[in-house]
Amino acid sequence: MTWQADADLVVVGSGVAGLTAALDAAELGLRVVVVTKDATDSGSTRWAQGGVAVVLGDEPGDSIDAHVADTLTAGAGLCDPVAVASILADGPAAVATLRARGARFDADATGRPDRTREGGHTAFRVIHAGGDATGAEIERALVAAADGLPLLTGHVAVDALRDERGAVAGLALLDDAGRPGTLRAPAVLLASGGYGQLYSSTTNPETSTGDGVALALRAGAAAADLEFVQFHPTVLFDGPATGRRPLVTEAVRGEGAVLLDRAGRRFMTGVHPLADLAPRDVVAAAITRRLAETGADCVYLDARALDGFASRFPTVYAACRAAGIDPVREPIPVTPAAHYACGGVVTDLAGRTAVPGLYAAGEVARTGLHGANRLASNSLLEGLVMGGRVARTVAADRTVLPPPGPLVAPAPAMRTAPRPVVQRAMTHAAGIGRDAAGLAAASDTVEAATVLAAPVDRSGVEDAALTLLAQAVLAAAGTRTESRGSHVRTDFPDRDDVWQVQSIEIVLDAGGQPVVRQARVAGAA
Repeated sequence: MTWQADADLVVVGSGVAGLTAALDAAELGLRVVVVTKDATDSGSTRWAQGGVAVVLGDEPGDSIDAHVADTLTAGAGLCDPVAVASILADGPAAVATLRARGARFDADATGRPDRTREGGHTAFRVIHAGGDATGAEIERALVAAADGLPLLTGHVAVDALRDERGAVAGLALLDDAGRPGTLRAPAVLLASGGYGQLYSSTTNPETSTGDGVALALRAGAAAADLEFVQFHPTVLFDGPATGRRPLVTEAVRGEGAVLLDRAGRRFMTGVHPLADLAPRDVVAAAITRRLAETGADCVYLDARALDGFASRFPTVYAACRAAGIDPVREPIPVTPAAHYACGGVVTDLAGRTAVPGLYAAGEVARTGLHGANRLASNSLLEGLVMGGRVARTVAADRTVLPPPGPLVAPAPAMRTAPRPVVQRAMTHAAGIGRDAAGLAAASDTVEAATVLAAPVDRSGVEDAALTLLAQAVLAAAGTRTESRGSHVRTDFPDRDDVWQVQSIEIVLDAGGQPVVRQARVAGAA
């Protein structure tokens, strides 16, 4: 049994980017339907702890230009300066809209938003809510504001429907019982998050399986910077485990906590001018090196000197206490884990992809803001800004784009490997520290386990997406023969600013395999 419905805009994902776009589009008079795999608050947004990096203009000594400079530094030469300046400049207005929708940020004694500092920032510009529950507060406010919008929970997006011209004409879905359905629409926004579930240990929820990037690639869009998977330096370590791990927000270090090795020695001093507050790629790599040198399973974050830890960081405190750790009296054991996809579906600064009618915003998209390494707390800001821009873009495009024509049936089968095989291969070969032999072996392992299958439920769609993303990340990582940002090649440890200063783009060939379309590699003429 199948079903069909119509809309002006279908939004895939109910996080900060998706709900912002849906709300703005509805205010512009568009008929909007939001599709989400679980409950509306089950995605990555609710887990964001640190805050929103934004220059509101009332903090002496800080400026948007300084925020831009910090972002470009963290991005290690691969940010698009125009994108960085444009998105950060629109941040204050986007935050004002969010506050008007009911989001409540922590305030200081004067009533101004309280601020903290995180890794890579040269100023206190990160506003937060609930101490370390910023994402949860943003999600709460947006879900409440979206009450009344058509919302399909328990539905997974399978493929973009396209017409004979290749333009988007809607979305094919499966509900939680595996029943297929169709949403006819001239515009589809992918706001489905990243692909942290490629790895055995991640800060991401179970929903982060790369569905949006995979769907966009199958629809003919390009992806870029997929090799730059950011590993958060400080995830709570309470023994070997897989799946989602509790995050220890970077703001803990921003308030004065320091990293120690198992002998109790600080090890970030001398590694970077900002020491423990260096950009995430620097800190994660330094921790990984120290673990290799000492043979330890974790390092320690010493926050014992911080006043009011439990009230300032209630989420972290609760996670520590649940693991039997008292952060007020003992250092917190931490280790890096997969956290954020710096790359994604290539879009312009209005959220358009190369496929007419297909848009992307948030972690699923690659705007050029993050480059090789995202600056802490720029992600929520990007979701707010780009979600609003996509809504306005879709409204404008309706007046110039022709209506969709007859549908072209999507391919019935997808290439799929078992999820545990994919996760083990990626964790072993494509984490922090990669080399040609390991990447090639991982690619062979995934390919050997891959079969053609028609997905009949959510798990099948997710496994197909993870398989495609694994192959794409491995292809990009194998092509980039240098170390830059969150991409560390042990066989090419140096950064190459002669031949490798542009993004690697991935598209699918006629057989559905990811291939490199655009790249400068070492030694190219």
